[in-house]
Amino acid sequence: MKRNLSTIQQWLESEGQHIAQQQVTGVCIDSRNVQTGDLFIPFRGEHVNGHRFVPGAIEQGAVAALWLKDEPNPPADIPLIFVDDAEQALQQMARSYRAELTCTVIGVTGSNGKTSTKDLLAGVLSPYRNVKKTEGNFNNELGLPLTLLAVEDDTEVAILEMGMSGFGEISFLSKLAAPRFAVITNIGEAHMQDLGSREGIAKAKFEIIDGLADDGMLLYDGDEPLLQELVADQQPLRSASFGYTQADLTVQQIESTDKGSVFTVSGRLEGQFTIPVYGAHQVKNALAAILIAKELGLTEQQIEKSLAQTTLTDMRMQPVEGINGSLLINDAYNAAPTSMRAAFRFMKDTSVKENKWLVLGDMLELGPDEQRYHEELAEDLREMDLQGIALFGPRMKWLADQLTDYPGDVMWTSNDTELLADAIKPKLSEQTAVLFKGSRGMKLERIIEKLRVKTS
Repeated sequence: MKRNLSTIQQWLESEGQHIAQQQVTGVCIDSRNVQTGDLFIPFRGEHVNGHRFVPGAIEQGAVAALWLKDEPNPPADIPLIFVDDAEQALQQMARSYRAELTCTVIGVTGSNGKTSTKDLLAGVLSPYRNVKKTEGNFNNELGLPLTLLAVEDDTEVAILEMGMSGFGEISFLSKLAAPRFAVITNIGEAHMQDLGSREGIAKAKFEIIDGLADDGMLLYDGDEPLLQELVADQQPLRSASFGYTQADLTVQQIESTDKGSVFTVSGRLEGQFTIPVYGAHQVKNALAAILIAKELGLTEQQIEKSLAQTTLTDMRMQPVEGINGSLLINDAYNAAPTSMRAAFRFMKDTSVKENKWLVLGDMLELGPDEQRYHEELAEDLREMDLQGIALFGPRMKWLADQLTDYPGDVMWTSNDTELLADAIKPKLSEQTAVLFKGSRGMKLERIIEKLRVKTS
């Protein structure tokens, strides 16, 4: 964002002091990260009042700051804009700036796969368009406005991840972003404790159409009946589905190679593509990227070339070189029953290595039925030919108790990463693949670090 401070004051319809034609080139809410040209936005919390960092932010190069009207003693010598609410002011700035942007906005939500889909979209489009995407987890009511305000005027495509924990949140973000394309990757069980059911989760995710542009298009998981029903009830709605079965773009065949996943598609376009990660669920995420790239005018050849060179955020079916020539697959960013089973399907079907291990961590935020969700994984695991299963976390004890008759090795510990690493290490060879899957709070990468080849 490059706007005069006086323009931002007009956006906020607020009074100020020392407002002139100072150019604002960024927005910052953390005084430790202030860059020259920033507008600093102080937040007032229970333990920290950001207003006391305003003078320091100016010293670091900020050209101005917001100041809450009911906060006493504003510094008299600093350019300030006075507002009633810092969060609402940030959102209004983003709303006003979005109205001036001409780029194509893509909104991405879903229970699983948001970040991977965002990365795949950015990867396939970046060689041919000027692309800006959500960094990290800036996908909520604070993060998304900050991402919008970081979009440059010459950006051609902005890819915005949208997260939520309750009803109304995706609707708010969608109306703020006004996307031309909206993607719903899937419907899982995350946030069940807040939304009550998968039907509730589907309705909350479907709110992404609330801000869809008049000529906008929804891309959605065609294998999910809940989304099929919502789309049917919303006609007329321009949409396209992707999936494994009957969808506008379907996967026909997937092969795991040392380069990642090679797959063919049929429907709205035909061809063979490669992504540098493993898993049928990641292939499905790639379908949304392929459809949007086609809508934006890329050829099949351009899509194939750029998709193969895409880099995904770490810990999403990420190949890692393990000791003794083994393959470690880091899918430890997050976990819920849906994404767990997707990982299981990959390990069941893959021939990338002969001997297979799973290291599974607790699934968090599943609500009152969390024990059942953990126990039900046993049925899927009994159908798999695994050398062993290592379970980590207090909730995984429920699954361990269901696997007393499992023919392979089964081990469980509540919190001892050293124990699991020492038990798995002798099993690793050139014929071994180990997949790590658990909720972010379990930090399974601590075990991976003990088993990977160290690079200098």
